[in-house]
Amino acid sequence: MSSKGLKSTKRKDNESSEKPDALKSKKPKLSPSNPTDKKHNPTIQNQKPVGGQHGKPKAFGNNDKSVTLSKKERRVQAKELTEARKKRRKPHYTLEQELATLWEKMRRRDIGKEDRLKLISEALQKMKGKMHEIAGSHVSSRVLQTCLKYCSQDEKEVVFKELHPHFLSLASNTYAVHVLQKMLDGASKQQLSSCISSLRGHVASLLRHMVGSVVVDHAYHLGNAAQKQELLGELYSTELQLFKDLNSTSEKRVVDIIAKLGLQKGSVIRHMTAIVQPILEKGIVDHNITHKLLIEYMTVADKTSAAFVIQQLSGPLLIRMVHTRDGSRLAMLCVKHGSAKVDERKKLIKAMKTEKESHVGSIASDQYGSMVLACIFSIVDDTKLVTKIIVRELEANLKDLVMGKNGRRPLLQLLHPNSSRYFSRDDLASLDLSVPSLCLMDKSETLSETKDSDGKESAEEEKDEQEDTVTEQSGLEENVTIAGSKKDPLLRRQELLVKSGLAERLIDVCVENAEEFLKSNFAKEVMYEVAVGGCDGILLPTLSENLRELYQAIASVAAEPKPEESEKSSQHILEDFHSSRTIRRLVLDSPTFASILFKKALSGKCRSWAQGHCSRILSAFLETQDVQVREMAKEELQVLVDEGALKITGTKKPE
Repeated sequence: MSSKGLKSTKRKDNESSEKPDALKSKKPKLSPSNPTDKKHNPTIQNQKPVGGQHGKPKAFGNNDKSVTLSKKERRVQAKELTEARKKRRKPHYTLEQELATLWEKMRRRDIGKEDRLKLISEALQKMKGKMHEIAGSHVSSRVLQTCLKYCSQDEKEVVFKELHPHFLSLASNTYAVHVLQKMLDGASKQQLSSCISSLRGHVASLLRHMVGSVVVDHAYHLGNAAQKQELLGELYSTELQLFKDLNSTSEKRVVDIIAKLGLQKGSVIRHMTAIVQPILEKGIVDHNITHKLLIEYMTVADKTSAAFVIQQLSGPLLIRMVHTRDGSRLAMLCVKHGSAKVDERKKLIKAMKTEKESHVGSIASDQYGSMVLACIFSIVDDTKLVTKIIVRELEANLKDLVMGKNGRRPLLQLLHPNSSRYFSRDDLASLDLSVPSLCLMDKSETLSETKDSDGKESAEEEKDEQEDTVTEQSGLEENVTIAGSKKDPLLRRQELLVKSGLAERLIDVCVENAEEFLKSNFAKEVMYEVAVGGCDGILLPTLSENLRELYQAIASVAAEPKPEESEKSSQHILEDFHSSRTIRRLVLDSPTFASILFKKALSGKCRSWAQGHCSRILSAFLETQDVQVREMAKEELQVLVDEGALKITGTKKPE
């Protein structure tokens, strides 16, 4: 390319670079009326640049000249600015710092009692007149809790008088709620009654509050029967909320209150529904008073409302409720009336075991949760699901469950269902409870299924039959057969106990711990039921050989020599109170065990065992109804009876 061409191109570039920006950009110019224009906006025109004279950021320091600060100095200055902001934001910031210093001293374990009381008195003196203001603070609330825990009764009176007028406002504060709990724990009867009275008219709104519900439940837990009824009453109807005298009735159940006071049932249901629905939607179901409210609601709710409660609870919410009496009863009602169409039972069972953790072990060891598992074993037909989620978890911890007072209940329900020997009247009553409105629906469905297929039954006859069969019930019904279970109970037990492998594993655990189980007050019951083959002989056809191993294990422990008086570290299995009575029952009820025990442990040694608790075992061989066992032991034992060395108790006589 020639030099002329180069010059021309350079000239063009220079010309393009000299063009104004308005020609380069395609964006339109801002109009003069724009508020950001200094000429037409006096605010911007008079505004000074931020920082120094030329708009640069101002350096730290008092002089205008820039001063370079070290990292440490910048941290100190930042801390001072933070403290200044906190002082402006918190009116009692300095007081809280002083209280925090005192709290660090008073909460130490190695501090003397007198020194702690001096610090508490100093802290209370500083807080005087300001307790209700600082009770909601993260720091001050902890100081107040410690003061209420260790202070004198007179000082508690001072704190109560200052906080009581602000009880309701503090009940909804995240930190103050812990102070109120401590205050209620140390309150006198008059103070507790005053606090419960101050909750009047606000119980329903507080129960719908995540924090306020804690205070209401704590007051409900500490109150007596009349105070509990006072808190519950306003949840039942508007009349009981407005008129305190109506709430003092001796009736406890809502159905009895409706009958005595002549309340309209529809109005009560609407009032309770308006309270129950928000609680369930928010998931605030961890409190005893909520469980009591729900169980009473189920007694009067129509089938649509009752089904709604079951649908809302079936799942993780119900797992949080099974640790109380009413909560476990709600869980059992959900198991009984859970709909198969929406898999409500399946949701409940699956919620017991998640990917992160399993709740089966803790539920089985709980006093009330164990009854929920017993109910599931008695009702749920999906034995594969129950085996996968519940039975497999129980197998992993069988020894502790057998030795526990509560853990053995689900096992005993499989071995001997609904036995009054192992379950109290209250336990059996809870297994028989059902929802009245849903029972009526189940019965009407049963009537329609059993109706003559030719349609010969008239409408009047059907109506008369329903009136005779379906009666008006008050409260939760008992002894009602639920149509939700279609599988034969014996078949269900076989699938859960035998086919699942639980029974075989249970026998192995009993063999390994024969002596310990027989001497245990709780494990001996499971040991007996396993050894006799369970109710209806459910274990005998399949696991007879395994049971013989168990008999041999018990006889081997019984065959050990009798310890000398000086060498007794623990009692022999034949002399122990619990084990001797369990072995006696086995001798009377299991001829195979009786034969093995006599041949291996007692034959030729009966005279040495004729005294003490073991004498009851020997007399059982003469009282058993099995002829072979009686004849086998009669030759050696009859001599002791004739000499007067052995007495026959006579509790069971042979035919």
